[in-house]
Amino acid sequence: MKNIGAIPQTIAAITKTDTATQTQKSGSSFGDMLSGAIEQVNKSQIQANEAIEKLQTGESRNIHEVMISMEKAGISMRLMVQMRNKVLEAYQEVMRMQI
Repeated sequence: MKNIGAIPQTIAAITKTDTATQTQKSGSSFGDMLSGAIEQVNKSQIQANEAIEKLQTGESRNIHEVMISMEKAGISMRLMVQMRNKVLEAYQEVMRMQI
């Protein structure tokens, strides 16, 4: 028969192991996530520029696709700017905290 008092320690050990396993599986940190998001924004900007060039050179005649790619790039850029603003606000709030 096991000691009932050991149950909280066992649960804590299982939770700790499960959390460590999830962190290792994801393998990404906050910095990695931000850098991936920046890469995606950059790719959408490049795709929009390429679509504009194709339209200007006559290679593409579909203005709808060009407009859609431009809007996607614009929205992703605005989202990135808002994310940056929120991170800066959080950093400034932490700096204002008194120890």
